[in-house]
Amino acid sequence: MPPIRPDQPPTPPADAFAIQRAPVDGDLSLAYIREGEGGYPLVLVHGYPETKRIWWRNIIPLAEAGYEVIVPDLRGYGDSDLSDDDQYDLVLYSRDIHTLVHDVLGHERVGLLGGDVGGAVIVDMANRWPEFAERMVFFNTVAPFIVDQVDWYTERGLSLNPLPHGPTGDYRIRQGRDPDQLRADLDTPERCRRYVRDCYEHRLWASQYSFEEDDIDFMTEPFAGLERLAAGWSVYQLEYGRPMTEPPMMGMQVQAPTLILYGPDDQVVPKDFPKRCEIAFANRVGPVVIPECGHFLQWERADVFNELVKYFYADLKEGSG
Repeated sequence: MPPIRPDQPPTPPADAFAIQRAPVDGDLSLAYIREGEGGYPLVLVHGYPETKRIWWRNIIPLAEAGYEVIVPDLRGYGDSDLSDDDQYDLVLYSRDIHTLVHDVLGHERVGLLGGDVGGAVIVDMANRWPEFAERMVFFNTVAPFIVDQVDWYTERGLSLNPLPHGPTGDYRIRQGRDPDQLRADLDTPERCRRYVRDCYEHRLWASQYSFEEDDIDFMTEPFAGLERLAAGWSVYQLEYGRPMTEPPMMGMQVQAPTLILYGPDDQVVPKDFPKRCEIAFANRVGPVVIPECGHFLQWERADVFNELVKYFYADLKEGSG
């Protein structure tokens, strides 16, 4: 018998939010949701294999609490444009979002939230534009590796590789090293969705029974097209020689005050993630370990996540709007 999971906020229907679009890099446009306009801006950045839909349970509660909630699809994901010249990397993601939120929407300072690839993107943003990133919420991703503090890691018995492949890294190897073979294997929309489905129903990612059948269909639908699915593999190919526009700013300590969260049922992000965050973030709150959730923390325990976010940014709401 499945365990009784904690009650979660209602999941809005698929068409609950208006999808807007804005050019951010030449003709390339990002799709995004913007709810609660006039409140303090929070930018919610998804990872892989996710789209803006992973934040569906967070948008309404945060907007009703007085925040302007901005939820983009990264380039190549969801409803955003594919890159005509196959340009995808962490810094391009970072620059796209900064252009959208700062230049197009006009926000000088924001709160950033991200996990998985989105966590790496917001770290780059915080270090690249420290005046822009006022605070962050960071969870279940790769902690920044502080390159001038190697002794700190070795003294604590931590690997110098913050994300070793281990027994759960086969998907990263296939997507990074063997993308052409993987493309050949995923030759139908059904096979593309089946590939992504494994991440949502498999016990190594989420806490068991976190996603119902309808939830899985909702999350996998944007990945039915092979080109969109393959676009998300690009960051994994960087480890295998794919050129990048410039290195992400992931090797220095983050100064922005950051709330560190961790879903302990995640078997993809190593268990030493909270420890690594101790040195990676100069002004951290936490780590806060949230039970009965794994990699998709914002969905699996939206009940806890939403309330922590509200409190963490509450004082910044004063005077916004």
